[in-house]
Amino acid sequence: MQLRCPYCSEMGGLNGTHSHMVATHHDLLRTETDSESGKMHYVVPCPLCGLSYRHRVKPRNRNPRFLSEFRKEIALVAFDQMLYHVVHEHPDAVGVKVDELRSE
Repeated sequence: MQLRCPYCSEMGGLNGTHSHMVATHHDLLRTETDSESGKMHYVVPCPLCGLSYRHRVKPRNRNPRFLSEFRKEIALVAFDQMLYHVVHEHPDAVGVKVDELRSE
């Protein structure tokens, strides 16, 4: 299955598009820490509908540098979730035919 990156016009397969998003659009990923609870989250926006996917990051300890030290790994997970979102919610916008989804 080929699809267009939701952030630009780059085309590729799922793995290639995922790698492209992590390498090229990592600046769109936000990370945040709640000052009261210490809970950490990542937030990645969908450029097609405005939804921001927000999910808690669960480090094993409260290392204040965790978000910066593991930024690439967090981006891998965040953009994986965004790809899942765009393929299922906006298939036409990223060039995916619904029939292609059913055959996989």
